[in-house]
Amino acid sequence: MTSTVPASLIHANGSSALQAVFLDMDGTLVDTEGFWWDAEVEVFADLGHRLDEAWRDIVVGGPMTRSAGYLIESTGADITLDELTVLLNEKFEQRIERGVPLMPGAERLLTELARHSIPTALVSASHRRIIDRVLESVGRDRFHLTVAGDEVARTKPHPEPYLTAARGVGADPALCAVIEDTATGVAAGEAAGCRVVAVPSVAPIPALPGRVVVRSLEEVDVPFLRTLVSGI
Repeated sequence: MTSTVPASLIHANGSSALQAVFLDMDGTLVDTEGFWWDAEVEVFADLGHRLDEAWRDIVVGGPMTRSAGYLIESTGADITLDELTVLLNEKFEQRIERGVPLMPGAERLLTELARHSIPTALVSASHRRIIDRVLESVGRDRFHLTVAGDEVARTKPHPEPYLTAARGVGADPALCAVIEDTATGVAAGEAAGCRVVAVPSVAPIPALPGRVVVRSLEEVDVPFLRTLVSGI
């Protein structure tokens, strides 16, 4: 976990119940879920295996250990989890060398959060080396805190990543908004006790009590998030 949150920002927005906003990375903030699948397809092709397109919905949004483990088991590939993790990260990095595209509405939302001095964290199941490469394109200064999947004992769908982010900015999880694109990430945010906005990317996510589902980040702004949290 890396943090640059100044003391002046912790609970700085006391006029609103919203204390912090936590965003997932792949598929939520940046349009890279397809990059991961392409990397998986290429790596397994090199190993002599063809991935079933139906598996994409199963592995999306999951931690590397779960996604890679599922693909090894499904294909019977002769490779260890550690070896596959290295290959997948290398292939993904090759795809983001020229930058990564932001999801529609992401630039505007990040700018608005900064203008309102709302502590903002990037919380991803991706490893630190991948997050740091993506931040070269997105901008490190946009986030007061970043939490990587290989920096917590239990990653998504466990609540630890979001509880870690809340502690890092000194916020009450119940007064934080989480923005996620997968069922795995949504489960993590909800288990942490945060208010969750689902922005489905690859697989659909049903609307449930206490969960808001939108079509894109273009529907999300600070007043929307404040209303979501204050409506507890």
